[in-house]
Amino acid sequence: MSTAEPVLIDCTLRDGGYHNAWDFPVDLIEEYLRAMAAISVDVVELGFRSVEEEGFRGGCAFTTDRFIEGLTIPDGMTIGVMVNAGELVRSTDGIVAAVDGLFAPASESRVSFVRLASHLAELDGALEATVRLRELGYRVGVNLMQIADRTDDEVEEVARRAAACPPDVLYFADSLGSMDPDQTAHIVGVLRRAWDGPLGIHTHDNMGRALVNSLRALDEGVSWLDATVTGMGRGPGNARTEHLVVEVAERRGRQLDIGPLVALVERRFRPMQAEYGWGTNTYYYLAGKYGIHPTYVQSMLADSRYAEEDVLAVLEYLRRAGGKKFSVEALETGRNFYDSQPSGTWAPAGLIRGRDVLVLGSGPGVATHRAALVDFIESVRPVVVAFNADSVLDDRLVDLRVASHPYRLLSNAAAHHKLPQPLVTPFSMLPDAVRDPLEGKEVLDFGLAVRPDTFEFSEQHCVLPTSLTVAYALAVAASGGATRILLAGFDGYSADDPRNLEVDHLLAGFSATDGAPEVLAITPSRYDVAAGSVYALA
Repeated sequence: MSTAEPVLIDCTLRDGGYHNAWDFPVDLIEEYLRAMAAISVDVVELGFRSVEEEGFRGGCAFTTDRFIEGLTIPDGMTIGVMVNAGELVRSTDGIVAAVDGLFAPASESRVSFVRLASHLAELDGALEATVRLRELGYRVGVNLMQIADRTDDEVEEVARRAAACPPDVLYFADSLGSMDPDQTAHIVGVLRRAWDGPLGIHTHDNMGRALVNSLRALDEGVSWLDATVTGMGRGPGNARTEHLVVEVAERRGRQLDIGPLVALVERRFRPMQAEYGWGTNTYYYLAGKYGIHPTYVQSMLADSRYAEEDVLAVLEYLRRAGGKKFSVEALETGRNFYDSQPSGTWAPAGLIRGRDVLVLGSGPGVATHRAALVDFIESVRPVVVAFNADSVLDDRLVDLRVASHPYRLLSNAAAHHKLPQPLVTPFSMLPDAVRDPLEGKEVLDFGLAVRPDTFEFSEQHCVLPTSLTVAYALAVAASGGATRILLAGFDGYSADDPRNLEVDHLLAGFSATDGAPEVLAITPSRYDVAAGSVYALA
């Protein structure tokens, strides 16, 4: 067991700022600081100190001395800030000049502790900054990120390099929230081969292990522990201050006045948590399990375009392709899933050429105008295409089912077996885990590849800018030589929903492509598409 005196550092405003662009009201900051003083937090990390100015971010993204001077800070409180070492490394003026541009001598600043967040590739720059910051009179911590993915030899070498120009504390972060208590203890042991100074840990709660990992680290001799109020932090968040402070107080043998913190949580942070949604869930758990950066999940949950199956598809893609570093490009590729050459065996022209295709969406317009749609289908006999396993009209009226999303296919496999229509899907391009449950189902294999800003309609496959089922259905009709594509049940979303823009962009790109049939919505639609009426067609 550890005999080191625990040092609790609360970094709520720094890590929590990923949710609200570090734009915390001053009255909240000051109430938070009073609560931190009441529970005897040792260091409050108020925010980042950043040199990068692109886009709006609030005061806690820069945490300048002027900003801090405008706050009422309890007497005796130690104030810290974090700097991303990568920003210093990228500075054209050099690391020392970048540090001098950010920090006055410590004797002239309310800040006394600076933490440098560093990937392994940035460590030399972080250590150079450490030397300069200590010359300026600051206590310095170096925070090693994504260390769980490194070999023991690499971790030991990092500790050895840090010991050569030592910071006051060497931190390691479970950046992807994938560690368990035994792995935590193992890393502590490896670091101790070459580092005998204070150690710190920053845990993430992807898999619900932030608190137990922090406490195991404390047992193994780690003395600096991070926490945030309600766990507020990037992605699933961190060890909760209101939990960790109880454990630390017990080990210190001190009484704890937790009342102000509980009041702060209930009045200020619970409403924010309801708005921004931090905290672990199944998606974050999978991200931790697969070693995927939590920002992928956070970005998807904040974007209404991503349905449940989209999030799962992205995580599956990143599990295979690697997702330890966040990338917008990787996020879009993962959502699209089909990134290889298209292949298929079925040509839709044999069924569709020279006929209208009626595509049934999932909106309420189909049910509202059911009678008119039935009259139209029975009198005109278009090729009727329905999405996935949706069933609004009688099965006898539907000719084809189309589905392109692997996870939707997997969840609907049993339903597809019960439906009489053939299923059109990129069957040969699907993983075995999706194909196997469809064994015995009549499947028409029409290939799909996803490439940005591309519409191509070939005999047995298509290339599209998205894997959305609506795009796939349009491509089946176009490849088959449809006379027109008629849309029913494409009601659209509420006026401010970004999915409207996505579908509008899709329809515009499709209609502008050579060989694309006319597209006409025959039930009410909010999309920017030519409109007709089912009542005029029958």
